[in-house]
Amino acid sequence: MADAPLLDDALVTSTLDTAVAGGADWAEVFVEDKRSSSANLDDGRIEELTSGRDRGAGIRVVSGDTTGFAHTADLSETGLRAAAEAAAAAAKGGGGGVRTVTLQRQDVRRDIVIGTYPETVAKATKVDLLHTADDVARSAGSAISQVLARYGDSRRRILVANSDGLLAEDDQVRTFFAVSCVAIGDTGMQTGRESAGRTVGFELFDRHDVGEMAQTAAARAITKLSARPAPSGSHTVVVGPGGGGVLFHEACGHGLEADLVAKKASVFADRVGQQVASPLVTLIDDGTMSTEWGNFAIDDEGRPAQKNVLIQDGVLTDYMYDQIRARKEGRPSSGNGRRQSYMHLPMVRMTNTYITAGEDDPADIISSTPDGVYVAQLGGGQVNTATGDFVFGMTEAYLIEDGVITEPIREGNLIGNGPEVLNNIDALGNDFAMGHPGTCGKDGQGVPVGDGTPTLRVTALTVGGTAS
Repeated sequence: MADAPLLDDALVTSTLDTAVAGGADWAEVFVEDKRSSSANLDDGRIEELTSGRDRGAGIRVVSGDTTGFAHTADLSETGLRAAAEAAAAAAKGGGGGVRTVTLQRQDVRRDIVIGTYPETVAKATKVDLLHTADDVARSAGSAISQVLARYGDSRRRILVANSDGLLAEDDQVRTFFAVSCVAIGDTGMQTGRESAGRTVGFELFDRHDVGEMAQTAAARAITKLSARPAPSGSHTVVVGPGGGGVLFHEACGHGLEADLVAKKASVFADRVGQQVASPLVTLIDDGTMSTEWGNFAIDDEGRPAQKNVLIQDGVLTDYMYDQIRARKEGRPSSGNGRRQSYMHLPMVRMTNTYITAGEDDPADIISSTPDGVYVAQLGGGQVNTATGDFVFGMTEAYLIEDGVITEPIREGNLIGNGPEVLNNIDALGNDFAMGHPGTCGKDGQGVPVGDGTPTLRVTALTVGGTAS
C-alpha cells in the first residue's frame, strides 16, 4: 500500500541541523504515524468500537551525559524547529558553531508481505469475528456464563534519522484477537483464555480460526471447574511448549537489559563469560523472527533488527543494548532500542525472547517425572530484577503422577528465582513453540513482545497452592 512520505528528507535534515547547531554531540529525529482500531464484545454486545490515528515526532539531543527530549504533533517546519530548539536547550549544548548533517538513506530489509491491510477491512467484518467467537464459546455448555472477545489491529510507520547520517524507515502491521471465557460451577468462577497475534494483516484469520480459539478458551474454563486446589511446597515442574516463555522474559530477560545492568539493578551484572544457567540452556532475543509479535525491520532508533544470543550453553555471552548505552561502551547497538510512541524516549527492551529447543522427547520428560506439576500456561507475575525473585500465576496446570499428566489444578502460583530456575533445568524438549503475544511494560511504556520455550523440566520450584 503506497503512502505519502512521513517527512521530506530536506525537512529532516534541517531539523537535525537545528538540533546540533548549539554544539550537541548527537541528535535524532523520530517520526511516527500510527493508525489503530479495536472492537470489544462483552455479554453478546459490542461494548467498544474505536479507531484512531497518532502522528508526530520526538527529537532527542545528547550533550555529554545530558539528554534533552521534546515531542510535537506539529510536523511543519516551524513545529519541528521549535521542538529541536527545545530539546537542544534541555541538553544544554554549548560550543556554538555550525554543524551540517548529511543523511544516507538505509536499505531496510522487510521479510513480511502484507496480504490485506486491516484498515481496508470493513468494521462489520471485524465485528462478525467477535460474534462468531461468542456463539462458539457459548455452545460449549451452560457453564459458560460470560464471553469477552477482543479484536485489534495497528499500522505503525516510522522514520528515524540521526546526526550520524542514518535515515531509515519501517512499516509495522499487527493484528490481534483474543477470547476469554468465564465458567461457573461448584468450585465458583473459573476462566479460560486463548489469543493470537502476528505482525501480519487481516490474513491472520486465514491461519487462526476464531471459532477454534473460542472452543479452546471455553474448554479451559470448564476444565478448571473440576480442578483440584494446587498443592503447596517444592515440586518438580514441567513447563509445556510456549507456555512458560513469559517466566524467562520477566525473570531473566529484563536482567539482561543493559540499562538495568549499568544501574546494578540486575542479578546478571558483571557476569559475562560466567556460567549462569544449565549447559542445556541457550537464551536468544530475536527481533528478526518473521511474523512474530515482537518482529520489526528496524528498532525505534533505526538499528536493523538482530538475533542476539544472550546465554549460550549456559554461559552469559552478552546483554541487550540501545543506542545510548552502546555509545557509552564503544560498541554497536544490539537493535533493542524501543519506545511506545513518538512521545517517549527509547530504552532497552526485548523483542522475541526464547529458550531454544533441546533434544529430549517431550513424552519422555513427562514419563521420567514420578510426580510434579505440569504447567501448560502461565499468567501474569512480578519479578525483582536485582535479585531475580519472581511470582507467577498458573492459568492452566495439571498434576503429574507416576509419570502421567492427570488432574487439572487451580489457584496456584510458581515462586522462585530466575537464575536458580535456569540452573535447575535438567531436560529440554525438541518441541519448541512461541507463546501468546504480549505487551511488556517497563518504566510506564508498553511495547509488543513475544516469548517461547520448548517443553522443559525444572527440578525444584515452589508451588504456592491452597491444598495441604
